[in-house]
Amino acid sequence: MPKEADHQEEGGGGDNEGSTEKRTEEMPGNRARENTACGQTPPASAVKFVSVEQLMHTAKGVSNMTLAHEIMVNQAFQVKPAAPPEGSLEQRLKEVMHKAFWDTLEEQLKEDPPSYKHAIKLLAEIKEILLSLFLPNHGRLRARIEEVLDLPLIQQQAENGALDIRKLSQFVTGMMGSLCAPCRDEDINKLKEITDIVPLFKAIFSVLDMMKYDMANFALSSIRPHLMQQSVEYERGKFQEFLEKQPNALDYTEKWLEDTVKHLREAEQDGSRAASSNPPSLLPVNVHNQAYLRLLRWDHASDAFPETVLMDQARFQEMQQKADQLVLLSSVLLIVYTTTGEAISGLPGLMEILKTAVNVMIADMHKPSFSAEEALATIGEKMCVELSQCLSQHGYSPFSADRKSILKGQISAIIQPDNTVRKLMESRVQTYLLASLESTQQKTPVHLPGGLAPVSKEMKELAVQFSCLVNFNKLVFSPFYQKILANILTPSTET
Repeated sequence: MPKEADHQEEGGGGDNEGSTEKRTEEMPGNRARENTACGQTPPASAVKFVSVEQLMHTAKGVSNMTLAHEIMVNQAFQVKPAAPPEGSLEQRLKEVMHKAFWDTLEEQLKEDPPSYKHAIKLLAEIKEILLSLFLPNHGRLRARIEEVLDLPLIQQQAENGALDIRKLSQFVTGMMGSLCAPCRDEDINKLKEITDIVPLFKAIFSVLDMMKYDMANFALSSIRPHLMQQSVEYERGKFQEFLEKQPNALDYTEKWLEDTVKHLREAEQDGSRAASSNPPSLLPVNVHNQAYLRLLRWDHASDAFPETVLMDQARFQEMQQKADQLVLLSSVLLIVYTTTGEAISGLPGLMEILKTAVNVMIADMHKPSFSAEEALATIGEKMCVELSQCLSQHGYSPFSADRKSILKGQISAIIQPDNTVRKLMESRVQTYLLASLESTQQKTPVHLPGGLAPVSKEMKELAVQFSCLVNFNKLVFSPFYQKILANILTPSTET
């Protein structure tokens, strides 16, 4: 088929004969089968679509700082094919061109004698993709592909009516099967079941496209450690250049850390622990971790974001919204289970039913049109309906009107600023996230606070995202942070 831009990226293929040679030669495909999984939709940050060429260019010189930064802080980052928008003119044109090409191929193969003009073009493109997979020292496999897919010889065979296109397609599918990641085995098996040449070639290109991105993402996982130090040095150097031109470029960062120290000192005094002039919580590492935690309670509308984390403001805001949602969700579930009592404790599937129902109703809680009061009232009604059905199904006494009224009242009260349950769950979420930062430094497991078990999966995902972002930021800006914290904390020890 006509070569498109996305077909110029690296990919993979193989054959039955190649499967014998792969036992004697180390190949990228082998490593891919052992170490990579198929591309999946990331659970957290949205994946940015980039070409393999961009990725390799970034790995060599880190000339694209935004891309390098994305790779470092987003562990779910993957290379994905950029498909045209659904229903767009570009998509329609692509479909029309592809159909025309495959129709022409089918017509040529039905001629008497068959014409292999388009088929040979496809074999040339397949050969290019297969060869792009190997390293220069994989000489025997490269030679085998050159031998079987010898284009001048294939052209000569076609002219003399001696070309066995089916045998060549079997060679290609066999090579692909020896190189693909395990998640593509089923796709390869389906290829072997296709008997018609045109559908087979279409399916081969479809699988090759997927294999190219599997290999690209394996390459991405391989270069991440190498890219880490380069990216840290590059970002730090660029910020230093900016700081030399703008000496006040750390003003908001200094204020962020100063305010953190101020809040911690006030908390110490409130707790009657002001006897020490520099208590344990005011150690630089503790101040720094608390400062990052404050970014998840930031007023983005009125407070300027610190310069050193400005590139990741959208990520911190996204995590803040996730944390707020988990606080509200866990608060509702805690109220439901404490109000209803042991009758529903341990009932299979009930927790997920309630959790799903609440999640649906608070999904838009950060949109301007969202009414927390209305949503909580609706949640209260929904919880009463689900609990009544569940108690009835399991033979328990009906959910009385008084208990329904109490439950709905307590859920609606979550909106109040001083609500005890919400403040408790907010504190526990913050405690868990802070512990995740400390565990990264101490390499100790993090204990999940009580009441967060129903959202444990979501909390762990959030903690991983938060820790990854914070730790990379520390690596980049640690010299600046150390100097600022030393200036802030030193006066407190002077007499």
